[in-house]
Amino acid sequence: MIFQIGLIFLISYFLGSIPFGLILVRLISGKDVRKVESGRTGTTNAGRAAGLWAAIGTALLDGFKAAAAVWIAKWLTPNLYWVHVLAPILAILGHNYSIFLIEKSPDGKIRLRGGAGGASCVGGSLGLWAPSIAIILPVAVLLLYFVGYASVTTMSMALLSIIIFAVRAIWFQAPWEYIFYGIFSELLIIWALRPNIQRLIKGNERLVGRRAKKMKQKQPIQNHSSSSVSSSS
Repeated sequence: MIFQIGLIFLISYFLGSIPFGLILVRLISGKDVRKVESGRTGTTNAGRAAGLWAAIGTALLDGFKAAAAVWIAKWLTPNLYWVHVLAPILAILGHNYSIFLIEKSPDGKIRLRGGAGGASCVGGSLGLWAPSIAIILPVAVLLLYFVGYASVTTMSMALLSIIIFAVRAIWFQAPWEYIFYGIFSELLIIWALRPNIQRLIKGNERLVGRRAKKMKQKQPIQNHSSSSVSSSS
């Protein structure tokens, strides 16, 4: 049993470490996603680097990594709920800190690159309870479009997981251990998004969706107004 659990954890981390965003962006555009904007390999940055289809492909494959980790854990250890929880957590950890993306930072320290874990978090929730995706995905899309902050949307995915699994544990006798999946994944996401949280506090976080479009529409108007004032003076 100990060997099985160790194998599950090892597979989960290595599954999570596969940098699908890096691979897809390279195939579609020839770019290195690590050199674009935030430098992360997840859905949002893949979209910035190579467009919508790269983002969709990255989201699906990153989600699959964590879901597969749960499915393997359930297959090998059907009644060990803590293993079911820790397998996708290790997949998110691998996604955020990929062993395949080891490099030296500018200050000479060894670091592991990766994403922030949003899509993988959704995949883990899907693996633990498949209908959760019918709640998390629509809410995440609406938040991304109307609120306009990818970082807020990413953090909301883990929060929704906590709420879903808490409700199921309290009222539907589902495993209470699954609540900790949401908590642990939220902590990993928050840690990965520290720079974004700082920008949110300062009010200069990057916008996407409807609000980003509105900002782009306003800029030409503002530029035209400024040029008109300059020419009249």
